[in-house]
Amino acid sequence: MYTAHPDRYTDLPYRRTGRSGLKLPAISLGLWHNFGPDRPVDTQRAILRRAFDLGVTHFDLANNYGPPPGAAESALGEALKADFGSYRDELVISTKAGYLMWPGPYGEWGSRKYLLSSLDQSLSRMGLDHVDIFYSHRPDPETPLEETMGALHSAVQQGKALYVGISNYSAEQTREAARILGELGTPLLIHQPRYSMLDRRPEDEGLLDALDELQVGSIVFSPLEQGLLSSRYLDGIPEGSRAASDSPFLNSDAVTEDLVGQLRALDDIAKGRGQTLAQLALAWVLRGGRVTSALVGASSPQQIEDSVAATRNLDFDADELARVDAILKP
Repeated sequence: MYTAHPDRYTDLPYRRTGRSGLKLPAISLGLWHNFGPDRPVDTQRAILRRAFDLGVTHFDLANNYGPPPGAAESALGEALKADFGSYRDELVISTKAGYLMWPGPYGEWGSRKYLLSSLDQSLSRMGLDHVDIFYSHRPDPETPLEETMGALHSAVQQGKALYVGISNYSAEQTREAARILGELGTPLLIHQPRYSMLDRRPEDEGLLDALDELQVGSIVFSPLEQGLLSSRYLDGIPEGSRAASDSPFLNSDAVTEDLVGQLRALDDIAKGRGQTLAQLALAWVLRGGRVTSALVGASSPQQIEDSVAATRNLDFDADELARVDAILKP
């Protein structure tokens, strides 16, 4: 029987989420691609256990995570039953709805019917009566934002979610979503955008500024750019990597000679800081405190250990930041 490490809250920093009372660990675990029937159950449970032992209290999911869709939530449900039943109140569990989940006109996007039906299904798969955070996974161009935000508000009113968030919304959409939710009496807690050293759109398009202004938290996904910002690609494309498989999320065309040169230069900076390239990338998105938490995946307990270790050095001096920019913005 699993017993959590007694010192799990010793080292990992926790950050307040916007103006709420909720704190999130600086590193959170995403159950996107490594929690399905194609992965050994023992490995999945070992990752979750090791994460929690290191103070990673936040497990992030969506209805369509797996593969197949729903598998990650089912896997977490089994792990909660087997290992974490007595620790539920120490965990922050989030899920989302927005992408395709079932056939027909009610199986994706942002209608009230889809969002609330999806949340009920998610809770059933995980064996929970509520999640801590429920997200609209993407804006719906055809559904009024008032309806989508109203559905999030209803999830809280029904006791099926404690907080609500949005993901993949622009700065303008975020401001409007926050306004609607504020009028309903359910504050917008958090935004989940894609953000990394290689993808700075939240900075360039004003999203981080909007979140600062609204006092809304942020948890960033793909801070390692599907593994590009790790040591795996310092010598090109290795066999068995995501790029080698021409994944829809990372294909071989992305790993150019110029990019490999940039990664090697970034790796030199990381070594000077006593970090791996992946740790540098995580520390960079967490620098300065604008980002509440960095969301990472893991295919082994060792990967989550490496990610958590990034928080030992989150400070950058002006020269280091200038060197990063010089490499990536020549």
